[in-house]
Amino acid sequence: MKYEEYKEIYFNLRKPADIDALAKSTGLDRELLLVMYTQRTVRDATRRFPIIRGQTPQLLKKWRAGRSIVALANELNFPPVLLAMMVYQAAGIPRKTFWKYIRNPNECPDQKLRKEIIRINSADIIYSPQGMEIQEKRGKWGEEQLYQWLNLHGIKYRTEVDLRGIHPKTPDALLDKPIKLNGIITHWIESKASFGDEIELRKNVRRQLKPYTELFGNGAVVYWFGYIEGIEPPEGITIYGREFSEMMPILPR
Repeated sequence: MKYEEYKEIYFNLRKPADIDALAKSTGLDRELLLVMYTQRTVRDATRRFPIIRGQTPQLLKKWRAGRSIVALANELNFPPVLLAMMVYQAAGIPRKTFWKYIRNPNECPDQKLRKEIIRINSADIIYSPQGMEIQEKRGKWGEEQLYQWLNLHGIKYRTEVDLRGIHPKTPDALLDKPIKLNGIITHWIESKASFGDEIELRKNVRRQLKPYTELFGNGAVVYWFGYIEGIEPPEGITIYGREFSEMMPILPR
């Protein structure tokens, strides 16, 4: 995806309703837009979390006066589950108890609060249990795509599970023998069920990809929902998108 197209889409994904609206107006895949919305929401929530937390006394007062958490979250353009955590904790509900109620509202003995928690979960497509499950399934789907490709081409590899405890950091697939992809020697491949923009790549490089190159040599990362054209990864790392599934590797003799 070209940067200008990405920029326009990214900054127009402000609320959940924008996902379907943009899918209809642009013809882009809804799942791609959900991925981009998720990335933007998580980044924005992380950046603004301390600011919103500083407003907790005023928010608690409004909530006790009858404003719902969902209404306050919409007003602040902030994830309802995270806002509820702040307000409910300020109201005396322990953090552990809060997450128990979020995971299973029926555990909440207060009927009014239970109904609100159900509404909060319905309104939050990122941090609710359903939203988190979708993200987890998406990640597993990406790994399955990678492993199917490796198995299809008869490439032997070890997974994170196989390597647990052996190395400090391990990719999704460490190849038993290096292969060539587009003429580039590749020792490992990491699957990312996300969109590769500069922020995502920088985060992945710092946390995972750079350490992999230091441990295992050159490798590749697959962004199954695409990446920005022209984005430059550090030396030793190659980026691929969904086209990866159609690539033909050159195997070692």
